[in-house]
Amino acid sequence: MEEPVSTDQHIVKILSIENITHNVKRFTVEKPANYTFIPGQATDVAINNPALKSISGPFTFTSVNQAEYLEFTIKIYNDHDGLTNKLSWLSPADELIIHDVFGTINYKGPGVFIAGGAGITPFLAILRQLRLDGNLPGNKLLFANHNENDIIHKTELKYLLGDNYVDVLKAPLDPNIQRGIIDRNLLKKYTGDPTKWYYVCGPDAFTAAMVDHLKNIGVDAAHMVIEE
Repeated sequence: MEEPVSTDQHIVKILSIENITHNVKRFTVEKPANYTFIPGQATDVAINNPALKSISGPFTFTSVNQAEYLEFTIKIYNDHDGLTNKLSWLSPADELIIHDVFGTINYKGPGVFIAGGAGITPFLAILRQLRLDGNLPGNKLLFANHNENDIIHKTELKYLLGDNYVDVLKAPLDPNIQRGIIDRNLLKKYTGDPTKWYYVCGPDAFTAAMVDHLKNIGVDAAHMVIEE
């Protein structure tokens, strides 16, 4: 007999799976009726399989709320047998279990988005929504990656933000691209307006370093938006 589904979870069918980079996949799935979220928020996801449904992890929505589907843009870690590795073996028509939404990275006003690697995911939903609403002006994105092959949705981000999109590559493959990291000196170029917001997302060490740099150059902690 099939296990009953609790009221805080939904079984959704995978509609499509696409490769975005060498280790990032986009999962498009069904959207439950009356299921809503704020761009930047996430949900816990598991695979609807008796042997796997107890293994869940948090993933950010990268679709806009008006879409008729849900989208997750997920970095796959094949070096260990975790959830993303198991997700990488799924196919359309397989099912996921999603839960209630959560997350504190919400858009509060124009500012600087600072992303490290897969930390771009909440910002994808936010920037896509801002474009639909006509509110992109006044926003910038600093996007840190190891090299060009790791950049998620570069073409779309460039289209959305133009010159307000800045790639920062630690080890670029192209010798004509200057290598760099997002450090205090780089951030100083984009601070100074006390009304701006600073949105930070990435690995824990990246987020902690960015918050520390921002504090050191005088950004009020009340104007930083991070996952808490």
